[in-house]
Amino acid sequence: MERKIALVTGGGSGVGRACAAALAEAGFTLVLTGRRMAPLEEARAALAGEGHLAITADVGVEADVLALFDQIEAQFGRLDLLFNNAGVNAPAVEIDDLSLDDWNAIVAANLTGSFLCARAAFGLMKRQSPKGGRIINNGSISAHVPRPFSAPYTATKHAVTGLTRSLSLDGRAHDIACGQIDIGNAASEMTEQMAQGVLQPDGSRRAEPRMDVEDVGRTLVYMASLPPGSNAMFVTVMATKMPFIGRG
Repeated sequence: MERKIALVTGGGSGVGRACAAALAEAGFTLVLTGRRMAPLEEARAALAGEGHLAITADVGVEADVLALFDQIEAQFGRLDLLFNNAGVNAPAVEIDDLSLDDWNAIVAANLTGSFLCARAAFGLMKRQSPKGGRIINNGSISAHVPRPFSAPYTATKHAVTGLTRSLSLDGRAHDIACGQIDIGNAASEMTEQMAQGVLQPDGSRRAEPRMDVEDVGRTLVYMASLPPGSNAMFVTVMATKMPFIGRG
């Protein structure tokens, strides 16, 4: 194959945009998707290389995902990499103050969206020639431990880990590898408050170190560039001094 096709969900900003840029530098042709065209188009225009696409879609909506993959298949005939990156956070409140609407919104974006895109990617990767490909899910450090008042986000990220394991197992017969990148404190819009101070388990508020979001892109390129016979199943990339290991 002369080129490999990669789909990055949530590709208009933050981690998604940085990872798309790194993949483009590594020679991938990118499809960026998200709910707003303006940031997607801005991100697409900045990518190295040619032939990249920006397509609006809400990954939590089945019809949007089906239309997205129809367009990818019509344009390129295949998909080599899916980076399930799109996600949102919930209000940091006690669980008895969390509305069902807020719960459903984060489940739709973080978990249902990953399922819908993985399902569509499996179908395309199974029928394309040569068959196979790679799926990388954005798990987050919350896939291992929670922050205070983060029940819905943490629950979805633990579920994503289960999805990763199952896809890795079920993909063997179809040459589809699946791995997960768990990210801690990448400097993006979602982590801006960490520079001022965030709630800790002991009730205090402290600023936390963050890392360059481009380091996430470099890590993803490593995972995505492995040969088909190898898989980086779980990779954690995090700010070295952030509170995570041990007691903080």
